[in-house]
Amino acid sequence: MKHLLDLLAAIALLVWGTHLVRKGMLRVFGSNLRQILASSMGNRFTAALSGLGVTALVQSSTATALITASFVGQGLIALPSALAVMLGADVGTAMMAVLFSFDLSWLSPLFIFLGVTLFISRQGSSVGDIGRVLIGLGLLLLALRLISASTAVLTQNPAVQLMLASLTSDLLLEILLGAALAVLAYSSLAVVLLVSSLALQVVGLDVALGLVLGANLGSGLLAVITTAKAGVTTRQVPLGNLLFKVLGVLIAIWLIPFWVHFMEPLVQDPATLTVLFHLSFNLMVGVLFIGLTQPVARMVNRLLPLQDGNSALDRPNHLDLSAIATPSLAISCAAREAMHQADVVETMLRGVVTVIRTNDLKLSQDLRKLDDTVDSLYSAIKYYLTKISREQLSEAEGQRWTDIISFTINMEQIGDTVERVLLDIEDKKIRKGREFSEAGMAEINELHAHLVDNMRLGMSVFLNGNVRDAQRLLEEKVRFRDMEREYAATHLDRLTGMTPQSIDTSALHLDLINDLKRINSQICSIAYPILDGAGVLAPSRLREHVPPTHASRL
Repeated sequence: MKHLLDLLAAIALLVWGTHLVRKGMLRVFGSNLRQILASSMGNRFTAALSGLGVTALVQSSTATALITASFVGQGLIALPSALAVMLGADVGTAMMAVLFSFDLSWLSPLFIFLGVTLFISRQGSSVGDIGRVLIGLGLLLLALRLISASTAVLTQNPAVQLMLASLTSDLLLEILLGAALAVLAYSSLAVVLLVSSLALQVVGLDVALGLVLGANLGSGLLAVITTAKAGVTTRQVPLGNLLFKVLGVLIAIWLIPFWVHFMEPLVQDPATLTVLFHLSFNLMVGVLFIGLTQPVARMVNRLLPLQDGNSALDRPNHLDLSAIATPSLAISCAAREAMHQADVVETMLRGVVTVIRTNDLKLSQDLRKLDDTVDSLYSAIKYYLTKISREQLSEAEGQRWTDIISFTINMEQIGDTVERVLLDIEDKKIRKGREFSEAGMAEINELHAHLVDNMRLGMSVFLNGNVRDAQRLLEEKVRFRDMEREYAATHLDRLTGMTPQSIDTSALHLDLINDLKRINSQICSIAYPILDGAGVLAPSRLREHVPPTHASRL
């Protein structure tokens, strides 16, 4: 029993080691990996090479599938290019399995020592995340050695030898078992390495090859399960990759005898044969299907057709739940959705002056309904961000998390203010048939034009974090406040001159320019986190010491 527990513990350590490496790599290189994938879609071959390279780093074709699927879901890349990435990704994980099949156990103590030292001394930084990767590599290599030692002891047991002697190969059962293990372990790499170790002493080569086919099938199934609740476009990439694997397994079943007949005279070690078969399988799938990404993409579109539904403006488009496991990717998804929310707010804001000019009651009502969309997007983004593990975020990502929350709150408040402005215009102008004076309308047009420009500048500041643009935005706050005061004074002058139109719309006019100033202040507050993070935010103008007054309280 003790030796069996040792084997199970070693298997768990292997899975945990691959998990640590994947998480660490995504935290250190997450944004760079996304840029590599996004910039290499010129043709299917460069896309496949980028998938190979990224997966060789993160050691998980599933992680690459989730990143690529999110790109397709956001409309950044086409489905055929994404499928080419996945063909390369599968080759990448197979190459890592070959690398780890060599006896690298002597590196395990070194990796663990260096990793723990870096992680403890520089926790929360990129260096600390590299330490996490080294710990994962060390544990992975240690686990492989422990699995080999545990299986060697177990196979000496007479009862185990009798049980193994009674086993017969059943290829279908082996494929199903390998697929189940890959899904449970969340890593086909861990399963292939485990099978290669067991092939030495516990299972025969024919059983090991069947389990490897199942592990490949399981990795494709895992990505499909992980993205099950995502949008249709996001789910198409894992489905296409699964189709490649299913077709590849059907072909490989008939080619196994020929492959074994050719390779056994060249390589006698069963463990090495196992990982080489894994690599051969994925190379075969890549070569056979790299030219068929277009037909497979069409097949996927038939199996998962895009459904007509609500307007893309009305629902979250970028909150990919499958990206939650990759914090850097999830933060980017949330930022893109925040920009989507801002687009809806800008649509409302731009429509205000049209409603004022045309007295279009229906347009005003349609614009007010958009505030419900703004509120729902705010709730969706906030809920999505709470699902991201704050502990796994770097310092910069943690700050970005805070910036997104602040930005979406501002957008939600602006939407509420615009809705109230539209209601006032309906009640106090459209339904009463009143008009602003020509001078008053010119002032509103100018304030509104500045407000829309500042809205665009604020969105740029949020997206790019440019300090100079943030400073410009704060300067616009002062300029807008001065304009509001000036136009309020000129309006009072018109009242003194007894201008009839100004008298009829006086309350609405003053409320409107005050509301526009409030919206502008909310837009300009986007600059504060950027300037604060850069250390250039001006201190408070309040005096540190205010002398007590001696006014009588009579």
